[in-house]
Amino acid sequence: MLSLKDLSDMVAEKLQERLYVGAEIYGRKDDDMYPCIVSKIIEDDVGKIEYEVAWLDKNKEVIETSVINREDVIQKKLPFSRKFLKSFIRESTYRSAPWVLHDKLAQSYGISKNVPENLRSKVSFKDGLLVCNKRRKNGEEAKHDLENFKRKKVDGSEGDEPVEEPIKYPIDDLLVQPDADDPVFTDRPSPSRDFNVPMECVGDLLMVWDFCSSFGRLLHLWPFSLEDFENAICHKKGNLVLLVETHSALLRLLIKDNGEYFSAVRERNRKLKITLITWTEFLCDFLEMINIPELCAYVATIKRGHYGLLDAHAKLGIFQELVNHALETNIVREKLDKFVEQRQALGATRREEALEEARKKRKEKERLRAESDVDQVMDLESKGSASENGNHIRQNGDIVKKRNGEIRSSRQDSASEKSGSKQVDAAPKKMARKQKVEVKVPTANGNGKDLSEKEALERSRDDRKEVVGQSSKERRREYYEREIEKRFIRTNSLGKDRNHNRYWWFQRDGRIFVESSDSKQWGYYSSKEELYLLTGSLNCKGERERALKKQLEKFISRICLEIEKRSKDLAQRVALEEAVLRRSSRVRAPPRKNPANAFLEYVNKWKED
Repeated sequence: MLSLKDLSDMVAEKLQERLYVGAEIYGRKDDDMYPCIVSKIIEDDVGKIEYEVAWLDKNKEVIETSVINREDVIQKKLPFSRKFLKSFIRESTYRSAPWVLHDKLAQSYGISKNVPENLRSKVSFKDGLLVCNKRRKNGEEAKHDLENFKRKKVDGSEGDEPVEEPIKYPIDDLLVQPDADDPVFTDRPSPSRDFNVPMECVGDLLMVWDFCSSFGRLLHLWPFSLEDFENAICHKKGNLVLLVETHSALLRLLIKDNGEYFSAVRERNRKLKITLITWTEFLCDFLEMINIPELCAYVATIKRGHYGLLDAHAKLGIFQELVNHALETNIVREKLDKFVEQRQALGATRREEALEEARKKRKEKERLRAESDVDQVMDLESKGSASENGNHIRQNGDIVKKRNGEIRSSRQDSASEKSGSKQVDAAPKKMARKQKVEVKVPTANGNGKDLSEKEALERSRDDRKEVVGQSSKERRREYYEREIEKRFIRTNSLGKDRNHNRYWWFQRDGRIFVESSDSKQWGYYSSKEELYLLTGSLNCKGERERALKKQLEKFISRICLEIEKRSKDLAQRVALEEAVLRRSSRVRAPPRKNPANAFLEYVNKWKED
């Protein structure tokens, strides 16, 4: 059974070996390499594979077609990165070792769910899920084990009791069973579902709004809230400025790219300036270019000037195609490549700073360890010198000179008496000096009053430096996170719960959106209480809910700030609406001043001249 890394490597090698229809590659022709695209795969009975390719010119237009061998093909890079393959494998399977696809995915592509021959003795399906089989002993093995057990009982030894192996968490969420040591989980709140657009359109609504908000500078489009965009989509009276400016910004981007849409507009001899009057003509040109029957059916209505009468499904379908084509433009791709490079540079700088900080910490630890060793040596030397001085004093006070029993002269006796008296007198002085030394030693070692106060000051100064250093590190970390988030590439979900429901958070909206596993149902959480209940209901023993809880805890402070901001805006809106209702009809504010109709007053402050 392969690990995730081995499986992704194997898939990458297969993709590298086997090309697919539509792959853009380089082929050998006339001893040189030219760009081409695979149009057909030819495989004979022997298993030899050849490729029919269409040769491209500088404008990526087909010149001619021919058949080439695999040896004449150069694929500069993999169609998908290994990181993408790993993410795709995780999303397509509900367990690993062995890897098992989701039922709907297997049915969609006609993949068999039968267990391979080499795994039938180890795993099987139970209640629609793959489970591992416990090894059952045959009759002879069971009889042999029973005899051994009886023999051990006769010998007085205890029989071997079966020991249940502990489960190593996290595991697949659907395999997690309630346990006595589980914490108390909160009840997961039901998400709100009061959307203005139909439920099947919520995903497209979020995708289009997120793209326009994230690339507003590139599109020269002033940001607008998700609620304003949703209300504008559902509005049917006239052509709203918000929708007109959004369409115009996307169409201008396609024209600037000098691609297929630019050629289609030039063929109709139109002026390239999009205005509030001509924007519908450019939009109809786009719909005719993509030639999708479902969307082309709305061209007549748009040309008559009744775009606002289209339903939400039609408007979002048009927006979705515009965004998809915008993502394929060189302008957006170059911007994304630039963001990728900048994010990598920021990540490298952050890693270098972390390594430098780790080196400084190691040096500081080594310095403190060396100082500690020096202090210990000094303590031992000071104690040793003090003991030597005491012994020297005692020896000087106790010396009695004798020379093998010889009798000294009177001068010697008197000299010895004088010497003895001097030594007796000198002993107390030396003892006093010794006591002074012994008193001073602990002061030198840092136990005295003066040095203890000094050390306390130094310690407090070090503590302040450490606090300042920690706050500086925190600020630097937040700075890098902000700068990386500014280089937007794509919005990733926070994660999935036990039942594969996906959770989304968009930085410019104070809600957590919940997408069902089949993407047909949507909901959202909009309060702190719901957020905390959701976090408390996740079981960390499961792989998906563990990762989801980690992401929620990572962004919870920022999510709460957005929730507070949104709550304040809603409170102000309700207060203003009540104030409008309380006024008399004579002084009542016009409808456009109603906060609920803020989407009617949209102005694109970043519009190009």
